[in-house]
Amino acid sequence: MSAYHPLTAEEAIQLAKSLPGRFPDQAELECREIGDGNLNLVFHVTAKHSDHSLIIKQAVPYAKVVGESWPLSLDRARIEREALEMEHSLCPALVPEVYGYSDEMAYTIMEDLSEYTIMRKGLIEGNSYPKFAEHIGEFLARTLFYTSDLGMNQQKKKELAGRFINPDLCKITEDLIFEDPYRDSPNNSYPDSIADEAEALRGDTELHFEVTLLRHKFLTQGQALLHGDLHTGSIFVRAESTKVIDPEFAFFGPMGFDIGAVIGNLLLNYAATPGWAADPKAQQLREQRLVQMSQDVWNHYERNFRQLWNADLLDEMSRTPGYQDHYVLQVLQDAAGYAGCKMIRRIVGLSHVIDIDTIADATAREAAQRKALAIGKNLVRHHRSIKSIDDVIELVKQASGNEVSI
Repeated sequence: MSAYHPLTAEEAIQLAKSLPGRFPDQAELECREIGDGNLNLVFHVTAKHSDHSLIIKQAVPYAKVVGESWPLSLDRARIEREALEMEHSLCPALVPEVYGYSDEMAYTIMEDLSEYTIMRKGLIEGNSYPKFAEHIGEFLARTLFYTSDLGMNQQKKKELAGRFINPDLCKITEDLIFEDPYRDSPNNSYPDSIADEAEALRGDTELHFEVTLLRHKFLTQGQALLHGDLHTGSIFVRAESTKVIDPEFAFFGPMGFDIGAVIGNLLLNYAATPGWAADPKAQQLREQRLVQMSQDVWNHYERNFRQLWNADLLDEMSRTPGYQDHYVLQVLQDAAGYAGCKMIRRIVGLSHVIDIDTIADATAREAAQRKALAIGKNLVRHHRSIKSIDDVIELVKQASGNEVSI
């Protein structure tokens, strides 16, 4: 019989005390549950009169956002922990360190990032993160290259892929991103003010075709180990530092999905900017910064990825002239399409983003929702014709109905 049960705050404290060297001897520990996500419990354990602390994250056997009617495998905690360990080995400065775990109890003990800000919150507040694009570009390049057939022995990759079979969480993605927004699903959620947009999505068969192509790649193309849910709520930031968390959706899939998730969430904040900026000048500066950041994410990824390819490529056939350019372009096209899918889902599907949903003014909120949908649809419709990141930015401009100077 399994020993699994949801931890109490006192049990979390006892776990923290059991880790050698993490807290001073005789330290008095405090604990509070801080999880505000959809799937897990998160305990923050701190020592009184000390700066020592850690996080204990425990999976629960259902989706918190829905309840016990939506059961989920606890094995996702192991998947997340192993993904964190692999990502930390490849990018130690960009991923929190794992201190301990229990697969049976479905918890992971890890580095506390309380001194950081959740990026989504920071962007809503109008903060600038000048190092973010450089950091996330490096994270994406290294984690994707070194877990692909380019940078990993193909047989070892196949063995590793078997450890990241993640059917429950992949099913969430498959339904919420690639299916529900395009049909009359009980999971969908949107206000009456944009019911016309939701109805149009359900009837847009040309858009459905492009989404189906992207969905097929998600289902069948195991290019590399993905984070799987790389939005701005899964990234902690400071002005000079970035940390990526929460890879419980990790599995082997198309590289462009992770890249598109980052870009799509930056563009969701861009669409929301008029609802948050204090004046037209501040709005313009924020919009320019977000579009530039989106472009820079790709540019840093591409530069790092090509450098890794040139230095550490293991697959001899991939040295064929022209193949690197072909490969990188395919990833860009996928990234643009997945960015669009992510944006559409966050407006009409289950689980929105606070960038848009918490805009106080109803008119501004509706404008942001419609703008996000317009950008998302434009990226999905035209992702296969993209030839450069400049084309992506042009599609954003077209859908925005204004010129974004960068």
